[in-house]
Amino acid sequence: MDSPSDDVVSYAYYFLGGPGGTVSAERPGAAVTIPYLPLGSGPKYLQVRAIDRAGRSSGQTTYNFNVKSGRAPVARWKLTDPAGSGSAAAETGTAARAGTGVTFGGPAPSGTALTSSVALDGSGDGFLTPDAPATDTRKSFAVSAWVRPAETGRTMTVASQDADGAPGFSLGLRAEDSGPAWSFAIGGARVSGGAPETGEWAHVLGLYDAETGKARLYVNGRETGTAAAATPAEAAGAFQIGRARGASGYGDRWHGDIGDVQVHDRVVVPSEVSELAHRTPKRLGHWSLENATDGASPEQAGGSPLRLGTGATIYRYSDASAACPPELDPDCPYVPEALVGDGHLHLDGESGHAAIDGPAVDTGDSFTVGAVVRLADSEPAHPMTVLSQAGEHTDAFKVRYEPSSRTWQLVMPEKDEAGAPEKVVSEVESADGGEGLGHRLAVVYDDGADTIRLYVDGQLGGGDTADFPNGWHSGGALQVGRAKAGDGWGEYLHGDVDEVQAYQGVLSETQIRMLGAGAGIDP
Repeated sequence: MDSPSDDVVSYAYYFLGGPGGTVSAERPGAAVTIPYLPLGSGPKYLQVRAIDRAGRSSGQTTYNFNVKSGRAPVARWKLTDPAGSGSAAAETGTAARAGTGVTFGGPAPSGTALTSSVALDGSGDGFLTPDAPATDTRKSFAVSAWVRPAETGRTMTVASQDADGAPGFSLGLRAEDSGPAWSFAIGGARVSGGAPETGEWAHVLGLYDAETGKARLYVNGRETGTAAAATPAEAAGAFQIGRARGASGYGDRWHGDIGDVQVHDRVVVPSEVSELAHRTPKRLGHWSLENATDGASPEQAGGSPLRLGTGATIYRYSDASAACPPELDPDCPYVPEALVGDGHLHLDGESGHAAIDGPAVDTGDSFTVGAVVRLADSEPAHPMTVLSQAGEHTDAFKVRYEPSSRTWQLVMPEKDEAGAPEKVVSEVESADGGEGLGHRLAVVYDDGADTIRLYVDGQLGGGDTADFPNGWHSGGALQVGRAKAGDGWGEYLHGDVDEVQAYQGVLSETQIRMLGAGAGIDP
């Protein structure tokens, strides 16, 4: 930024979408240079005003420019080579030879474009290397991979690059006194965070920004740990997958699965990190509850139907209005609309419920479940459950209305044990009293972030999120309108339920706002 006036001492500036501020010149009339990292591609602008010693401001100048998409990775090994391969093909860069402790053709993380992965056995032969460097570690770069550790009790390396007697950087899992953590180390700095779990996929990315001199670590698309100042040395040796060089040779060998190793020679911005770590949810069930045949309401894709128990019926607006058409008989009673579409499930609060033949979601992994519900009472006498899925001794999750606190609640026990400690998130809401359009409820367990969330009408409230580090698998059937109570059932719902949907994975905020609108979300 510069001005023809020698009286200018500072400049006020603003980039479209930020940042902005005021920067001083070293001396009156001197030009000023500032660093700027665009966080997305597309048209941008910079607005600048010059300010003189008297505090007077010039008119505003606008500079329009366009930001291209970020460069593709300089090295990438998808590691989807056929079983029995002796090396990993490179989409970009140099093919990586594989040690005899590497097995191709393993499972891939669900919800990604990957079709397979490689397993490294943790031995001296469990590694892959292109026998050449992948990036200049003194400049900005990022390295990432999908990983699934077979153990977490020792330090293990996902990726590194050789330097003299030490790795120039290392990305992997580190055993610490407080427990295992993901780690990115470079130039004497280390960033650690997250909680690796044996047998669980995670996306990890280490980033060094040469402009700021900071190292950062991302796990499952989110920054973790505290960015650290680093001064990397030259690391002109070979890039390594599954091991790190030490003074006495290679060590910290990876035991587990690895997929899609990528190296970028630039800063990868947060939106790109999220995209790299994205796992597309899979729709497992959508019950629109428009009708029922022989006591069963169908799943839209032909899956397991919801079987209606005693006290459960399908209400259809068209049938109710046809019984006494208001246009023919002005004395016809008011016929309420269905919650969504032409029909919904009505439960009597005594024994009414519906269930499928087995679990709707794997509760040990990320899931999203939603429904539309309207309570029949304005002052319910007891807690009432909308959705639940049981383990052997307790519900893995249940969504209920608690009249004593006038809240919708998501309840998730920490273990499959009677009386186990429970995590509860809630949202204050008055009971419907049989009126209105009801509420759209959605519950999310995010295994990657170790959190649970409760959405009411597409929104999160102040107490709607909690930490939940260890989800557990439940084999019980999805229940609509009741919850497990000792050796039986309880908390029967009195009201209406519609648009029950179940997904494996985490729906986006936008997708959650669309739940209950009458059409299934197609991730």
